[in-house]
Amino acid sequence: MRRRTGRVALLAVLLAAGGLLVTSALRDTVTYYRTPAELLDDPDLARHRVRLGGDVVPGSLRHDGNLVTFRLAAAGREIAVEQRGAPPETFREGTGAVVEGTLSSDGVFRSDHVVVRHGNEYRPSSPPVAPVDAR
Repeated sequence: MRRRTGRVALLAVLLAAGGLLVTSALRDTVTYYRTPAELLDDPDLARHRVRLGGDVVPGSLRHDGNLVTFRLAAAGREIAVEQRGAPPETFREGTGAVVEGTLSSDGVFRSDHVVVRHGNEYRPSSPPVAPVDAR
């Protein structure tokens, strides 16, 4: 009876350890982000480094040397963003983006990392080329 109890206890410990490993691995792969409304409405979030997601507002994108400024919007709320360093080549006005950084006391989100969000549909960036007749 003691042997069986020991085996069950060992199995429970191994399952718990495996569950913890899987949970920690998944936590690193999930990219959760806050919206402008969530960040602006929760002063506690402003004290921490967060991911902020939204669409780059058309007409707001400016490049000034190593500084890129733009506005991110979602659900009718916007935040000004200052990004140090070059964003990805696919970063454009009207596209979705997730930035990482902190909200400063002047209401500007200071970012040091930008990721362009992609939809789950693939659409070619240019119209298909007609095949050449090889006669």
